[in-house]
Amino acid sequence: MEQNELVGHVHKEISRWRNIWTVRSDAERANETKRISIWKKNKAVLWYYPSPDKKYDIPVFHVYSLVNRASILDLAPGTSLIEGFGSRGYDVYLLDWGAPAYEDKDITLENYIVSYLQQAVKRAIRHSGAAEISLIGYCLGGTMAAIYAAIAEEPIRNLIFIATPVDMKNLPIMNKWVEALRSGTIQPASFFREIGIVPREFIKAGVRLCTVPFYFSHYFSLLQRAHDEAYVRKWKLFNDWTNDHIPFSSAAFLDLMDLIAQNKIINGLLRIKEKSVQLENITANLLVVCTNGDRLIPAELSYPIIEKASSHDKTYQQVEGGHVSFALQGGMPEFWDEWLKQRSSL
Repeated sequence: MEQNELVGHVHKEISRWRNIWTVRSDAERANETKRISIWKKNKAVLWYYPSPDKKYDIPVFHVYSLVNRASILDLAPGTSLIEGFGSRGYDVYLLDWGAPAYEDKDITLENYIVSYLQQAVKRAIRHSGAAEISLIGYCLGGTMAAIYAAIAEEPIRNLIFIATPVDMKNLPIMNKWVEALRSGTIQPASFFREIGIVPREFIKAGVRLCTVPFYFSHYFSLLQRAHDEAYVRKWKLFNDWTNDHIPFSSAAFLDLMDLIAQNKIINGLLRIKEKSVQLENITANLLVVCTNGDRLIPAELSYPIIEKASSHDKTYQQVEGGHVSFALQGGMPEFWDEWLKQRSSL
């Protein structure tokens, strides 16, 4: 090895181990995209992100999961999906559910859909002055958006579902738990009603059970690329997010367990405010996106939305990546923009 090459190698290794040490420091506050709070209910906040160069009449409303914080959609400048939408000309709204506390133990799944999601969509439509709105749901947030869209009276022009489970028949990894729920072998209702709120540590442990052993793969990626300071910073922001789960209302958690055990959405057994939730009621332009590396929500859990929705305009897209790859690439994926911009002007 020549001297210059050796020196370069030594500097690279020094950078690698110095950067690895930095991931142990306190979480840094990411610079969020400019936003305005326009509606609040209990712990939830509806954020408005005005586009710096608005091009489209129809705004985009993001619905994230109840399990993690929605900050993954606006992680940092250059690594922000919301920033990407804004730079492409879309006004953006985001419903941040907040973190429930013990006093929120009786909030049900129906409450979240009707009193939070539906009311927030109404507020966004009024605030924007738009005739219609686009809805984008991620993971469990997508499931909730699908339930809402099936009963909504609000004018939804476009629906985009990302890694969204609706068919719970064959959940990967959790299948033994689901079988036990269906058979009555385990009956968690009394336990969860007693504790009131499902603690964040419980949620975190459940997610870890579902993601082992591939949960550790990103640590190997860090070791390989730790000489790259920009990569390490992004890795740390993402890792902090993955460890920042939020509590869950026990009432909503039990509703979710029941929804899974009976596969209520696909079997047409779910009712919200006395309305039957039927995916066939969905008529909005529809884009369903799955990733081929998603071990949590494989495509077969999402594809039935395409089969059941009555929309005339339906698109299914499978792309490279894992469960949250879309949020880490930086900006708005090109194919999303191509699909959405054709359907976002009056």
